[in-house]
Amino acid sequence: MSLVRMAFLSLDRVSNARGAVWQTTRVRVYLGSDHAGLELKSHLVERLDRLGYEVVDVGPAVYDAEDDYPPFCVEAARRVVADAGSLGLVIGGSGNGEQIAANKVPGARAALVWNQDTAKLSRQHNNALLAGIGARMHSLDEVEGIVDTFLTTEFEGGRHQRRIDMLADYERTGEPPALPEQ
Repeated sequence: MSLVRMAFLSLDRVSNARGAVWQTTRVRVYLGSDHAGLELKSHLVERLDRLGYEVVDVGPAVYDAEDDYPPFCVEAARRVVADAGSLGLVIGGSGNGEQIAANKVPGARAALVWNQDTAKLSRQHNNALLAGIGARMHSLDEVEGIVDTFLTTEFEGGRHQRRIDMLADYERTGEPPALPEQ
């Protein structure tokens, strides 16, 4: 159970032969993009690594004006879902298609974030695992603030967990949540 995430470290309660202890682990961040997000992704990979995050760049590695974002964004989302405690960033021109692609992965919760408030709320209320970011929509300073906020904000749980559970049940069973009586 992760209790605190500050910058690149997560404080986790773990059990050993002597009982519960606390340890810090580096937060792993998966990044994927298309050609429109490649330059920003490369900057973020270097910056996050310098800040101490464990960074995994799923591509692309080189600029190709004809590349397609789905393979990179789906792969980033697949890895985040399979790696508890990790987070992801999917980056394109607007972030829209990248966020949609990531959300096709069962268990992924990707949010399009466009300022620090939406980044914070996506984590606090939706426990977003990935952020979709538009490289053509923001200055570098804005993106750094958005990313820092996304990566350091914790999920609030409570009523928000109930809503996430409803969506997870729908995803698993295909049965929509019951409408409340009116």
